[in-house]
Amino acid sequence: MNLLPALWSNPPAALLSAVAALSYAVLAWAHPRMTAKQIRAALATAWLLHLLVLVTGLFEQPARFGFAPALSVTAWLVLTVYLVESRLYPQFRARWTLAALGTITVLLALIFPGAPYPALRSTWLPLHWALGIASYGLIGAAVVHAWLMQRAEKAMRQGTAPDNAMPLLMLERLTFRFLGAGFALLTATLLAGWWFSEALNHRWIWDHKTAFSVLSWLTMGILLWGRWRLGWRGRMAARTLYLGAGFLLLGYAGSRFVLEVVLQRAQ
Repeated sequence: MNLLPALWSNPPAALLSAVAALSYAVLAWAHPRMTAKQIRAALATAWLLHLLVLVTGLFEQPARFGFAPALSVTAWLVLTVYLVESRLYPQFRARWTLAALGTITVLLALIFPGAPYPALRSTWLPLHWALGIASYGLIGAAVVHAWLMQRAEKAMRQGTAPDNAMPLLMLERLTFRFLGAGFALLTATLLAGWWFSEALNHRWIWDHKTAFSVLSWLTMGILLWGRWRLGWRGRMAARTLYLGAGFLLLGYAGSRFVLEVVLQRAQ
C-alpha cells in the first residue's frame, strides 16, 4: 500500500498531525521527570493540537472518514474526559498511557485518513456518525476506568497502594456511569442506523458492523442488568466490559480496517 498520497496530499494538515503526535510522545516519554503542573500543561497542549487536527479534517474536500479517524476522535474524547476529571480528582493518574494512546491514534489517522465521502445519501447521516463516535468515547472512558480499577484493586491486595490513590469505589462508580451513558448513546446509534437503513434501503441491513454493534449492545446491556440486579463488580464486570468494548471496536473500526487496509477497498 502506497502511503505517500495519504501523508502528503495535504502537507499543512500532515505537519499538524505530526506535531500533535510528537507532543503526546514527548509527554509519554518525559512524564517521570515532570511535575504535575508541567504534565497537565503538556497534556492540555497536545490535546489542543489534536483538536486542531480533527477540526482541520472537517474542512477537507471531499470529506474523509474511516477506522483511523474514528479511533482518533475516540481517543480525543477519552482525553477530554480525563482532563476534566483530573481537575476534580487530582489523584486520578493515567497520563503516560493516554499520551501513548494519543500518539498512536493521531499517527494512524495520518497514515490511514479513510475513504472520501463526496456526497451524503442523507443530511441526517452525520447525526448517526456523531452518536456512534460519542458512544465510542464514553465506552472508551469506561474501559480506562475499569483498567484503573483493576490496577487499584491489585495494588490494594499487594499493599502497595499510595495513600492518595483514587478510592476503589469511586473508580467503580465512574466506570458504570460512563458505561451507562455510553450504552444509552449506543442504543440511540443503533436506532438511528435502523431508521436510516429503512428509509434509504427499505430494509434492515445485517452486515459485520451491525452484527458486532448489536453483540456489543447485548453484552453491555447484560453487564448493566447484572450490576443492577446481581451486584456484579470487580474482575468479572471489567472483563465483561472489555468484551463488549471489543465487539464495538470490531463493529466499525475493525470492519473499516479490513476494507481499507487488508482489502484496500474505498467503500
